[in-house]
Amino acid sequence: MSTLDEKIKLIDNIKYDDVEFEVISYNNLEGAQSIETAMGLFFAEQAGLKMKQVRIRLNNSSVKTEAGALYYYKGKIESKSNIGGVGGLFKKAVSGTITNESAIKPTYTGTGEILLEPSYKHYIMMELSNESIIVDKGMFYCCSEDINIKGVAQKNISSTLLGGEGFFQVQLSGTGIIVLECNVPKEEIVECKISRGEELKVDGNFAIARTSGVNFSVTKSDKSLFGSAINGEGFLNTFTGEGIVWIAPTQPMYEKMNYGLPTNNNSMDNHTSRQRG
Repeated sequence: MSTLDEKIKLIDNIKYDDVEFEVISYNNLEGAQSIETAMGLFFAEQAGLKMKQVRIRLNNSSVKTEAGALYYYKGKIESKSNIGGVGGLFKKAVSGTITNESAIKPTYTGTGEILLEPSYKHYIMMELSNESIIVDKGMFYCCSEDINIKGVAQKNISSTLLGGEGFFQVQLSGTGIIVLECNVPKEEIVECKISRGEELKVDGNFAIARTSGVNFSVTKSDKSLFGSAINGEGFLNTFTGEGIVWIAPTQPMYEKMNYGLPTNNNSMDNHTSRQRG
């Protein structure tokens, strides 16, 4: 019988103080018990689709995760949720509702190993140094203890009504490591730096994150409404200010390929979304 370590591959890792974050993948799943499952595993293997998981190693340290993300942990680890009384719970619940994030972020403290829910999605690890970034709703997955997580309101009506992100997004601030769950691999994400006086215009909502110094609005693609109508572009998501915008140009293509395809209600990704939605 093979050990777990013989079945996994380390994709990415980053260490901060006494916490180490890893993204691992599982090689050649062999548990098919039906032809349908075997076919799914065969085509997944041919396409290079791997089941992935975030593993966190604690050494007398702490991490925060999205609620429902825990798979299991071992060691001397304590779990708690900072609710802050009835008022704090209400505030967190409202914030969670408007940002499409869970109301409570569990904190795990101690020494040991934590594994989060396996998924076929992709994970992006970033290190913040007294910085602040704003990410798409649903992307936050876990972070080191000193990162502050809160919902932030859109600054103008155009981005609220036309930007595709709703009234609020999620802001991650401080110094430490953040892990984001994404629909595309990090190799397909483009980092765009903009300076004051420049504009980045995106036809669609595949800009997945930005530093807090970047402003977001929705503007006409042409100087006039008529021009915007006839050039076929309509309105564009527009980024100004100074900082970095991360865009995922391939994301719309994956969405088009997924559109209309039947989904398996028993899949791990659907299970994870039900737990954390």
